[in-house]
Parts: sequence; structure tokens; C-alpha cells
Amino acid sequence: MEFPDAAQQTDALANSVAARLSAAIESRGQAALAVSGGKSPIPLFKLLSEMAIDWARVTVSLVDERFVAPDHADSNAALVRAHLLQNRATAARFLPLVRAVANIDAEVAADNRDFIAPDVAILGMGEDGHTASLFPGAPELAAGLDLANPAPFLAVTPQTAPHRRVSLSRAALLQAGCLILSIQGAKKREVLEAAARGPDDALPISHFLAQDKVPIDVYWSA
Repeated sequence: MEFPDAAQQTDALANSVAARLSAAIESRGQAALAVSGGKSPIPLFKLLSEMAIDWARVTVSLVDERFVAPDHADSNAALVRAHLLQNRATAARFLPLVRAVANIDAEVAADNRDFIAPDVAILGMGEDGHTASLFPGAPELAAGLDLANPAPFLAVTPQTAPHRRVSLSRAALLQAGCLILSIQGAKKREVLEAAARGPDDALPISHFLAQDKVPIDVYWSA
């Protein structure tokens, strides 16, 4: 879906997410939402936090996280706490991916034990074609893309971005009820069009666009 500006994109996306979460709650009494970090989702988080969702029945988690302290400026969990888990959404349950920065393997093991397949997973995409923390060139990329990988989360060492990461694998993300890719700008539109030509490890998002197991809705604005 294309929108002339970010405000209309955010409004449509928030309403879609709210409807999907409410439908899951109506169907089975609870819902799970996995979100991405960065600055782009902040307007969406703020809008969602005020929506009339039965937040007490919603579990919020992250698609990926930097291996930093929970109060670090680069922490996705800190971003979610500051902008999403506010207003009505304070009632939601939150599952952070990093609780302490002592041992990344221990954090990943804990995350794998706690994994809940999301009803909605909101993905972003970098200009290098990465999504979640599945970065092109990362030593762990093949494991992250491997559909036979039984572990929902893995540790990732990006070669082109700071901090080690904890990321959902492609196999885990394809357990979601729905994937939503939210991007903005002409450059990312070009990357998306290149990725849509077929699977390419140089553009990890391409592997999500090429699959037909889970619907993926693309929200783009100029």
C-alpha cells in the first residue's frame, strides 16, 4: 500500500494492527505483537498506545534487539517503554530480549524459552536490505534464513552496524499470523523493488517477499 505521506501511512498501519490484535483477542482471548526498533516506528507507537485495544490481553515483544543495557540510548526495549507502553498500552505485558549484558548466548536461550509466535510482526528494512537483525554479510545470516533452524532467536554480529544483536529467525517470523513491512522514502522503495525480483542473500528482505507461507503487507510512504 502506498501513501502520500508518513502521517497517513502511520494512521492506516495503526488501525490495521489494532484490528488484527482485537480479532486475535476475540478469537482466543489473547494477542501477541512483535515490533521493530529505530526512530521510524515512534509515531506508530504513540498512536497505538492510545487505541482502544484490550491491552491487558496483549503481549508485546521485539523482532530484534541490540545487545546493550535496557537503559542504553540504542536499546529497542527502552524505545518501546518510552513510546508504546504508555497511555492505554501500559496494561500490556512486555517481553524484552536483553535483560543483562553479561552473556548474549544466555539471553538468546532465555528468549527462545519465552518465544510466543506473534499475531502481528512489524518489520522495518534498512537501505542494505536487512530486516530484523538479519544483515547481509553477517556470519550468522545463513542460520537466520534457514527454515529448518529450530531456534526462534539467534545472536547476530553485523559487519556494517554497531552492537551485536538478538534477532528472530526467518523461520520464527514465518510463524506470525501476519507480517507487515513499514518503510519510507524513495531509496527504500528502490531496494524493495530490487528485493522483489527474487531471493538474494545480499538483500535478506527478499527471502520474506518471496515466500507464500505468511501474508506480508507492505506500507510505503514518500
